[in-house]
Amino acid sequence: MRFSYDVVIIGAGAAGLMCAIAAGKRGRQVVVLDHARKIAEKIRISGGGRCNFTNRYTSPDAFLSHNPHFMKSALQQYSQHDFVALVEKHGIAYHEKKLGQLFCDESAQDIITMLLDECADAGVTVTSETHIEAVAKTPQGRYEIVSDRGTYDAESLVIASGGLSIPKIGATGFGYDIARQFGLGIRQTSAGLVPLTFAAELLARCKDISGLSVEAEVQCGKTQFAEGLLFTHRGLSGPSILQISSYWDVGQTLSVNLAPAHDMRNVMTDKKRSHPKQDAQTILSEFMPKRLASLFCALHDSAGRLADIPDKKLTILGMAVNDWQVLPNGTEGYRTAEVTLGGVDTDDLSSKTMQARQIDGLYFIGEVVDVTGHLGGYNFQWAWSSGYVAGQYA
Repeated sequence: MRFSYDVVIIGAGAAGLMCAIAAGKRGRQVVVLDHARKIAEKIRISGGGRCNFTNRYTSPDAFLSHNPHFMKSALQQYSQHDFVALVEKHGIAYHEKKLGQLFCDESAQDIITMLLDECADAGVTVTSETHIEAVAKTPQGRYEIVSDRGTYDAESLVIASGGLSIPKIGATGFGYDIARQFGLGIRQTSAGLVPLTFAAELLARCKDISGLSVEAEVQCGKTQFAEGLLFTHRGLSGPSILQISSYWDVGQTLSVNLAPAHDMRNVMTDKKRSHPKQDAQTILSEFMPKRLASLFCALHDSAGRLADIPDKKLTILGMAVNDWQVLPNGTEGYRTAEVTLGGVDTDDLSSKTMQARQIDGLYFIGEVVDVTGHLGGYNFQWAWSSGYVAGQYA
């Protein structure tokens, strides 16, 4: 069978559905093709099932890209306030968590339903379980998409197929393959917003503190995040670690401050003067969980009464709490990564329209592009913004 549309969008995730809505409202005949059985699965599982759908404080400095200015146009054309207005239009109850993160009160399914309802209102066709076999541009300048459901042809083709993160829900490198086919560059991809792993020796030392969570400042180079940190059976996770992982490279040491509000070097030496009979672990336990305090005392040979520990050792112990030098040996990879760093080179795309600079009618949006947001709703906002922009022109 053969189907003809104005716009074919490959990928029915956040960016693809938003693009379809925008294009459909312009009167374009739009079809969205997705290979998965369930539409928008990444939305459904996000935010613990409640979807952190945007961030109230979205701004360009919360994104990583080879071109740090690329995302500015899209974020201006369709902002977080625009998406919140759409959520409110549909009567979806939501709440704000820390740092401007907005979540559904009930379920991420509310966002999926909203997007599908908007698609229906705009006359958009959405198909699941459609596997793309080939994509080509005809001599007449139209796009031909061959699938197991038939052949689609269209004036415009939008690639919204996502990145490589969370392959268990269907993530593939399809979008990068299409970009290469048409001569666009790909910036090196890697797992982003992902837990970090320890080598066997450090993992063995930390095995007794798996599951502990603390507030910490984590620094890599000049970049720093102050949020929760979680010790796992593989290494480190939690918001601060996920954030810093997007800036970390193998071989780099992290600085972790486990008591950011206190100068622990002074705390330990002052306590020795005022309470010499107290145990060092007892003092540390006032600032961190007991098991973590025990680990640090053991690591720095500082267990026992303060009076029996030389000032030099107490100073080293205190400094270690404020500046724990951690050398991860890797990440958990795409299996648990929330996003993919890198992707289609922004040098080859128009920041105003998301169209390929050298190829009329070909657009790339969302995670497949070399734009990655911080944790906290920023990546969804990039999907909404880039999708909306492409939908205005496709």
